[in-house]
Amino acid sequence: QLAPVVLLERSGGFCGSRADESSTVEFAQALSLPVILVVGMRLGCINHALLTAQAINASGLRLAGWVANTVDPEMKFFEENVQALKQRIDAPCLGVIPRLASEKIAQASQYLDLNLLK
Repeated sequence: QLAPVVLLERSGGFCGSRADESSTVEFAQALSLPVILVVGMRLGCINHALLTAQAINASGLRLAGWVANTVDPEMKFFEENVQALKQRIDAPCLGVIPRLASEKIAQASQYLDLNLLK
């Protein structure tokens, strides 16, 4: 039986790459993959997320959804930032992942609703 969703992860950001690899943009374009944006929730995240969403759209790829990842658990105005992103990103928020201890990382998927993928 096939999995309903398969996720491929690349590090370095959407426009980033290592010297010996194609960029994440080129990789996703070659496979015609929809993109899920993971937003590291910290100071500057709104700007970073909106610029990345623009880059995804400009690349001709589809932004299928985004995830708020709690990088800074002490972030001021956390909920307000999540709400601002929900209003400004034209894709569903698939979930908000709290800061998890390393032994609980496998539980991160319980905070996601992949049924919202468009």
